[in-house]
Amino acid sequence: MKIDFENVRLERTVYTLEQLKTQMLPEIVFMGRSNVGKSSLINKLLNKKNFAKVSQKPGKTRSINFFVVDEKFYLVDLPGFGYASTSKEDSFRFSQLIQDYFRLSKKIILVFHLMDSRVPFTQLDTIARDYVTNLGLDYCILFTKVDKLNQSEKSKLKNQADKLVKSFGFDYFFFSAKTGEGKREVQSFIINRIIESREKKD
Repeated sequence: MKIDFENVRLERTVYTLEQLKTQMLPEIVFMGRSNVGKSSLINKLLNKKNFAKVSQKPGKTRSINFFVVDEKFYLVDLPGFGYASTSKEDSFRFSQLIQDYFRLSKKIILVFHLMDSRVPFTQLDTIARDYVTNLGLDYCILFTKVDKLNQSEKSKLKNQADKLVKSFGFDYFFFSAKTGEGKREVQSFIINRIIESREKKD
């Protein structure tokens, strides 16, 4: 199977439950708190400069965006969660939209949880992790902005991540949208998941 992450298009943008529909392709989901660098990471992963819009205001993205990659799978970009300036009403709606998506989709094969490598796990991150893993979905952490860490900080984070892996059994990657660190590893990880999902289907 050839997936080179070059042929990419935004198929649709979803704001409400009514706009969600059954997908035919497998879905790779990206979620995380606002301002973790999700748009920059997606652009780097897809070899594009301004494909996923990088907002100057954290928490501005309010939709679920479905990108089709090489006509093989969807990259699903969820709204960021936990930004304080978002109104309570909007926060609830975003949370409900995300929950509706997870509840209705039957094609999710992997969920990437983006974490700013400089910021410890928050209660919201724990809730998101437990929500996804309790659904039985394949879960993986992407530590973003690792170019901003020195070697000592990076080593400390790796030790902490290894303990999480030992406790929960999921994978993790270090990623930098600036230097490209982790890009090939994440792309290969996605390709392997796509192949595995096809083999299970067959």
